[in-house]
Amino acid sequence: MKDKASHTIKLYYEAFNSKSMDEFFDLMTEDVVHGINQGKEEIGKKPFREFMERMNKNYDEKAVDLVIFVNEKGDRAAAEFFIEGKYIMTDEGLPAAKGQRYSLRCGAFFSLREGKISRITNYYNLQEWLRQIK
Repeated sequence: MKDKASHTIKLYYEAFNSKSMDEFFDLMTEDVVHGINQGKEEIGKKPFREFMERMNKNYDEKAVDLVIFVNEKGDRAAAEFFIEGKYIMTDEGLPAAKGQRYSLRCGAFFSLREGKISRITNYYNLQEWLRQIK
């Protein structure tokens, strides 16, 4: 179970990096809970898809230096990585995009159910991102 969970998380980041959104969402349960950094939780693939559409429109990001941690049962996991990104289109309520590049240390926490991701919560330092894009 532990190896299967680690493989699922690895596939999640590979799909994220390649912007293969069908593969990305195939790794999740229909009722996936998405915990947005310093924001609310959204339930279900539909709001998560809308979130990712906005992200992929406004940012060009890759997760690099990925390290995955999984509990013995294989139902919870965590990942540490860096997001290497470029701010390509102004996101509502944020400073203007001018192609600024950034690198942020990030963490993510997962729950897995029946081999699929049922929860993902992401954390990064928003103030550091704002500093880097100014």
